[in-house]
Amino acid sequence: MSHRVVLATRNQHKVSELRRILASSSLDVDLVGTESFPELPDVAETGSTFAANALLKARDVAQRTGLVAIADDSGLCVDAMNGMPGILSARWAGSHGDDAANLELLLAQLADVPSKRRGAAFHCAAAVATPDGDERVVEGVLEGSLITEPRGSNGFGYDPIFTPLGYALTTAELTPEEKDAISHRGHAFRALVPVLGELLSGVTTS
Repeated sequence: MSHRVVLATRNQHKVSELRRILASSSLDVDLVGTESFPELPDVAETGSTFAANALLKARDVAQRTGLVAIADDSGLCVDAMNGMPGILSARWAGSHGDDAANLELLLAQLADVPSKRRGAAFHCAAAVATPDGDERVVEGVLEGSLITEPRGSNGFGYDPIFTPLGYALTTAELTPEEKDAISHRGHAFRALVPVLGELLSGVTTS
């Protein structure tokens, strides 16, 4: 039987992305988001790094559900802003998850920055935790630069202004499959697959 695993997010983009990656692996996993557990409280992201925040969320959800849990924390690190918004990416404009406001504020802050200084990178830490306390973290990075006007409708967050290194298109103009192949989260989630398989081998199937 398949293992039921919780991805600690209510963001269906992330659930769909990890489902696609798991489908291409040999793992028999029934992946659900935390919308399947409406009683779960949100976990405060009090860590100072992506890895710390990912572990906080995975650990909490594993303990509360009794299931193996995966969590990620990711964000955009802009060279001209000393690595910000970083771990504050999702709430850069003050309200968590307001993609349009976050993107608008960032563009305004970079308005006078020339293209040669608009380097940036998406970072992702993905953590997996078991109910009995086994924990692992892997990371992924996507280097690129920022344009001045949003383009594309396939992505979310800062995707419409981010062009990966070597690409003319933004990550919001790539197909989901193209984005999965190069994205920071794709790199991290793929690196997590063998780790998840190792952990699940010691967990009773549900």
